[in-house]
Amino acid sequence: MLDVLYFIVPITIASAAPLIFTAIGGVFSERSGVINIGLEGLMVMGAFIGILFNLFFAESLGAWTPWIALLVAMLVSALFATLHAVASISFRADQVVSGVAINMLGLAIALFSVKMIFGKGQTDFIQEKIPRFNIPYLQDIPIIGPMFFKLVYGSSIIAIAVAFIAWFVIYKTPFGLRLRSVGEHPMAADTMGIKVTKIRYIAVIISGGLAGIGGAVYSQTITNDFGHATINGQGFMALAAMIFGKWHPLGAMGAALFFGFAQALAISSSSIKILADIPAVYFHIFPYVLTILALAGFLGKSSAPKSLGNPYIKGNR
Repeated sequence: MLDVLYFIVPITIASAAPLIFTAIGGVFSERSGVINIGLEGLMVMGAFIGILFNLFFAESLGAWTPWIALLVAMLVSALFATLHAVASISFRADQVVSGVAINMLGLAIALFSVKMIFGKGQTDFIQEKIPRFNIPYLQDIPIIGPMFFKLVYGSSIIAIAVAFIAWFVIYKTPFGLRLRSVGEHPMAADTMGIKVTKIRYIAVIISGGLAGIGGAVYSQTITNDFGHATINGQGFMALAAMIFGKWHPLGAMGAALFFGFAQALAISSSSIKILADIPAVYFHIFPYVLTILALAGFLGKSSAPKSLGNPYIKGNR
């Protein structure tokens, strides 16, 4: 049994890291009152830009390439998320429709660019990947050491750190208080001098940046290239993790780990003796079934921010 855990837990953590980044990005956006269905498209853009930058600059940047690729993916996806912010905040368009448009546009731009640059439906495979390493001292702890602290992706550690930083920012800082007040009662926040539009713009741009990092982490750890199926529902899993985690950064991280476990089963089921006889298709559909259940509200009642999805018009009650 321990051998199974030693095998599946590291895969779970690696699979969960992109979902953690993206789900926390969703928390920022939706805590401000802006629905962000476009997390999938933002992840696609991050995955594409991360691989593209990695392939073009690996020779000159060496081992730094994947880390700088994360930053570039963050910036591009944050800029891409601005389209959603303009449509849903400034133009007060339907936020769900705007998010769906971001999903469709992100995939279309990425696949068209891949076809134009590489002349085929996917990129080449990267050589400079996000490294894995053992954590000194912690790896020597009996049982849990080999399970949690051996061959850990650096991006997984950063993802967990980001979850705690996001919790601190949202619940322990003046910005976080303004963010939550804008999502709960924007008119009251406006009366107190808080710039509702500015806060919402910042929140949506942060969500884009984090989703971009999530996509780039996925493409540089799990697939190592980019194609039409690189990001295949992970953005919606992150959205489900955010809802399942009740719009709380640490709750979203826990839910992302749960979905990461479901993905790990799909990846590793054929290598685990006790699961080998079960048709692999069941494990591949399992993460998506969990996503549907979470979004349908069957895995625990969630209370969304009260003004979620409602455009704010100054002076309207």
